[in-house]
Amino acid sequence: MTQLTGRPILESPGELGARPVLSALLTGVRTALLGLSVVTVPVLGLWVVTPFADDGAAGALRLASALWLLGHGAPVLRGPAGTPLSLAPLLLGLLTVGQLYRAAGRVAARAAGRPGGRGGVPAVWVGYCAVACAVVAQCAGAGEFRARVVADLAMVALVAGAAVAAGARRPGAAPVGVETLERALAGLPEGVRPTGGASVVRVAALTAGAGLVAAGGLVVAAAAVLAAVGGGVGSAVFGGGPAAVAGVLLLALVLLPNTVLWGTAYALGPGFAVGAGTVVSPVRTVLGPVPDFPLFALLPEPGAGGWRLAVCVLPALAGVLPGLLLGRAAAVAADPVPGGSPRPPAPWPVAATVVAALVSGLLVGAAAAGLGWIVGGALGAGRMAELGPVPWWTAPAAAGWVAVVSAPVAVLARSRALRLAAGGAAGSWWPGLPLVPGAFVVTARRGALLLRARAYRLVTRLSGAPGASTAPTAPGGPVR
Repeated sequence: MTQLTGRPILESPGELGARPVLSALLTGVRTALLGLSVVTVPVLGLWVVTPFADDGAAGALRLASALWLLGHGAPVLRGPAGTPLSLAPLLLGLLTVGQLYRAAGRVAARAAGRPGGRGGVPAVWVGYCAVACAVVAQCAGAGEFRARVVADLAMVALVAGAAVAAGARRPGAAPVGVETLERALAGLPEGVRPTGGASVVRVAALTAGAGLVAAGGLVVAAAAVLAAVGGGVGSAVFGGGPAAVAGVLLLALVLLPNTVLWGTAYALGPGFAVGAGTVVSPVRTVLGPVPDFPLFALLPEPGAGGWRLAVCVLPALAGVLPGLLLGRAAAVAADPVPGGSPRPPAPWPVAATVVAALVSGLLVGAAAAGLGWIVGGALGAGRMAELGPVPWWTAPAAAGWVAVVSAPVAVLARSRALRLAAGGAAGSWWPGLPLVPGAFVVTARRGALLLRARAYRLVTRLSGAPGASTAPTAPGGPVR
């Protein structure tokens, strides 16, 4: 009886040895259904509480299927005219990728060293795509929302494959892209090569990207506060009852990450479009009619940017911390010797430090181009066919801001770290330039007192008042 019910017989080779693959297949199906339920439950709930719903439950399920496909970046069509919808709600996409990443990681960990475990990770992808085929088939017929069968299946398979492959990486493996980046840096001439700097360049790029996203979040938060103060948050849809309000708020929530990245493009300078022939940037804003939607109420008024140009300071601040990371790494980088013990830490040359900053900027620019393409799209034909940042403008702006700011900061941080290592002053970047805040305060106060003393002396001379030959003294002696 023990042999019949114990684990060893269930994992023995043969027909029952395929159980890990079957389990992984069901894991992929369960992951897809879980993501689909995240969309379907709120949509059906809103359909139930809507007093005069135009469609039945089948229409609500088709809407949920369309939203699930859009979350993968798969385009759908709307209405009898086939109006394209391709604006992907990024929050749904992040949930999908996160679930697949964790599921593939669990399956890969269980399958390590087990019979039949090699097919477990691909089985997760197969199970997920099987559910996608059912969703596309349900959404392919006549209705308000229609799937584009080939394009949608290809996009879902691509996103699921990338997430599964990333999640199934072996424990302890180098982060994605580090080995490729290391090989690319190794091909540079020795004088400009940041030896062993792939990891720190990657971290610097991630830090800069996080800073730029934070800048976009600050822009959106400031716009929300200004709109609330100015009374521009009100929308006609809020008069449609509780169900309409809840639906609008849920849609705004799933589009919030898109809005933050649009704010990042705004802070970088190129801005974004809200329709064909429009631009929203710190320099100028040109708008046409926009849909009545709360997030569009955050748009600035048309006209010149004016004081809004101050937001361009935020990307500059985002490049400071990556520069400090690169400068510290440049001062303590070790030059490994193949087949032997590493040499004493050898700092990167100044040119190599600058190259590391430029490479991190290029990585940020590449990520900005990809994200700019993902968070944009269409909400219809005609004017609404162009929404979001323009990738070929946002990418060079992001790369330029990061590289231009982080390169000099990295060089200064490297010089300071080397001087500290050599026993130099701890409170200055360069000899004679104090960094202690108190020193700046004392110098500024002394200069202000000297200026006031000279002004008093000049005024008394011009007025011919008695005692013009005397003047108040500043700290440290009389003014000469």
